[in-house]
Amino acid sequence: MEIGVNMGYFGLGLDDDQLVLAQEADRLGYSVAWVAEAYGSDAPTVLSWIGAQTERIGLGAAVMQIPARTPAMTAMTAATLDTLSGGRFRLGLGVSGPQVSEGWHGVRFAAPLGRTREYVDIVRQVLRRERLSYAGKHFTLPLPDGPGKSLKLTVRPVREHIPVYLAAVGPKNLELAGEIADGWLGIFFSPEHSTDDLAHIVAGRRRAGRGTDADPLAGFDVSTAVPVAITDDVQEAATAVAPYVALYVGGMGSREQNFYNDLAVRLGFAQAAAEVQDLYLAGRPRDAAAALPFELIDAITLLGPRDRVKDRLSRYPAAGVTTLNVSPFASDREGRLAIIRTMAELMDELGL
Repeated sequence: MEIGVNMGYFGLGLDDDQLVLAQEADRLGYSVAWVAEAYGSDAPTVLSWIGAQTERIGLGAAVMQIPARTPAMTAMTAATLDTLSGGRFRLGLGVSGPQVSEGWHGVRFAAPLGRTREYVDIVRQVLRRERLSYAGKHFTLPLPDGPGKSLKLTVRPVREHIPVYLAAVGPKNLELAGEIADGWLGIFFSPEHSTDDLAHIVAGRRRAGRGTDADPLAGFDVSTAVPVAITDDVQEAATAVAPYVALYVGGMGSREQNFYNDLAVRLGFAQAAAEVQDLYLAGRPRDAAAALPFELIDAITLLGPRDRVKDRLSRYPAAGVTTLNVSPFASDREGRLAIIRTMAELMDELGL
């Protein structure tokens, strides 16, 4: 199992701290630094900034939003970042949710699975430097009955294949990730509760004839973000992480469509998920965080003293995780750096 660092969003006043974290992770041999986007900072700009000031660490988009860009634009950006970084880019894609897709980008949140499949097809066609011609249900290139030409990417990426990851939560999307992607960007992964997630990915891999008969996940990166808070006080750690979990379970989407709330239900916390959502949508985020059961937070995080975190960390490889991405939770830069360093030490001690 490799280790990465999840950098989250930028532009919130901690950008210099985040750069220092990425540089320290680079020095320690972390495999990848992931950067997010929603409706604030964009991932490619930040990755370019980090890539210019690091040497070896992979540069991952987690994610570039599918409704935000045409597939050809995404392929151009991927080729450029991969070239500038000397082959370090990883392209994570996601459809976002209906609120962001329709409210921010003006793109209908319809047929997300079909659009994702065609989008990835086109991105890969462009990166193979084929003349772009595509006749799908959701994308048609060139546009018919117009002056458009079938064009080919003018630059040559430094790698023949740039890895594509899908951020997937629901069962059908997980199957799609296994079928068409090189990796999965997971969230709220629990070694004890996420067997079904991997089963859906395996189903997609088998359907596409990927991997091997004995190991359908061979060559596939199960890459999941895990909040980490290392402290002697386990309850204090859970309290620090709770607002982050509550935001996703309660506020990322509407009452009718919140994929993370659905995930909490599948993890076995249906009653808590409903209560947290009710409180969050009522404008009471602190109460929503306080309503989260410790058991839910503990299942999807690494919390507490060093030895407790080490014990929990040892369970991830057996659960199928191939890249564990640390989201450090601490009150200041030094605290977050300490988590990055401690996690590297624990990986060495466990022989991972």
